[in-house]
Amino acid sequence: MGRSRRTLPEELLLLALDPATGTTAQPQSLDLGLAGAQLVELALAGRIAPDGDRIAVVAPRPTGDPTLDSALELLRRRGAPVRAVHWIGGPRLGLRQTYLSHLERCGMVHAVAGQMCGVLPTTRYQATDTAISREIRARLDSAIRTGVPPDPRTAALAALAHAVGLGKHLYPGNEGRSSRSRLRDLIRHDPMGGLVAHAVMDVQNGVAAQPRRSPAPAGRPAPAGGRAGQEPAGGVPMQPRRGSMARVVAH
Repeated sequence: MGRSRRTLPEELLLLALDPATGTTAQPQSLDLGLAGAQLVELALAGRIAPDGDRIAVVAPRPTGDPTLDSALELLRRRGAPVRAVHWIGGPRLGLRQTYLSHLERCGMVHAVAGQMCGVLPTTRYQATDTAISREIRARLDSAIRTGVPPDPRTAALAALAHAVGLGKHLYPGNEGRSSRSRLRDLIRHDPMGGLVAHAVMDVQNGVAAQPRRSPAPAGRPAPAGGRAGQEPAGGVPMQPRRGSMARVVAH
């Protein structure tokens, strides 16, 4: 993969960067979104593909992007397709900082050192080329305004922006309500983006959809909560995630 095109994680991060404060909106959910954006970018590059609610590696050759290739190698080592919700909910310590540092090296942002409460060192990031951020935003605005189905990359970006809660950051207040609704609706235009976005929201909600259960064999007791061969309402049971998700210090 050449470096002439910005990747989805980079674009999502630039969308989330507040030009006034130099901080990222929705920092905790953004970490999940960046992991999901990596999956979509790898899918667009033809390296992975959806397999139901799982992600399968179909071409393990490197993309040329070190961060994406690291994720691709981790997926390859799994050996079998991995559920998107489990991949996104796994520890991604430092992923946001990795992409911020990359954007700084590329000259898209610059770091501004500061202090919190006059003691704790902090780092904020200011965009150096606002035209790039405006171009990314314009693609979303166009898809929302015209109603024309966007290209897969823009559709996936919209799905991820909605999933991590950037709608209120991009389209605030009552006047932005219809735009936020249309942003959410764009999720249906890209299957991979939709799969990943729903996985991001599942992790945030603390639940993970479980595979369908087969009917209990004759003579055996039915699973708790229903009769033999009967599924819970909605067809897919939900259960709380076990364990806690690794947290990343927000900038």
